[in-house]
Amino acid sequence: MKDFHKLELGKFYHIYNRGNNRENVFIEDRNYAYFLRLYAKYILPVAETYAYSLMRNHFHILVRIKDESETSAHSTLSTVSLDPSRKFSNLFNAYAKSVNNAYHRTGALFQRPFGRIEVASESYFMRLVLYIHLNPQRHGFVKHFESYLYSSYQMFLSDEPTFLRRKEVLDWFGSKESFIQAHQTYGDETGLEQFIGGDD
Repeated sequence: MKDFHKLELGKFYHIYNRGNNRENVFIEDRNYAYFLRLYAKYILPVAETYAYSLMRNHFHILVRIKDESETSAHSTLSTVSLDPSRKFSNLFNAYAKSVNNAYHRTGALFQRPFGRIEVASESYFMRLVLYIHLNPQRHGFVKHFESYLYSSYQMFLSDEPTFLRRKEVLDWFGSKESFIQAHQTYGDETGLEQFIGGDD
């Protein structure tokens, strides 16, 4: 069920959106990297990130909105400037403006409002991580989800620095090996449909 209420501090959310009229929002490889740079600028100050997958015409992200104590480092900023719902809107607007300028297009790039569903249970959290990582395979962008370049899956297998809450996610699954096995077990996505928003 879609829920477009204001994002609340301290809560986990599945954030998702698609291109307006199902239009592609990522046209070239460089667009994915640019989106993530903007994401770091606008979202990392107000949210922790647990998984993501960016696809040509839509994306999925699992986040936890930081509470007031966690945003104290940004206390010089106004309450409005740290409002998480506004920060996501700022991200999408900044990215859309760049795409419009680069590709000589006009009008809305993303559907509005962006989707958000509260993640209120451990089962939901773990299955949503699986769903997000399996999504590129589900839509036929790759034959095997492990090879997709624009999701967070490979970063969980790496020791490279990341903005993802890697240790927390792996701890939820029990270990890196259990994390990998869980993804293989749910490779057909059976039972995961209930954890998505809309039909994407």
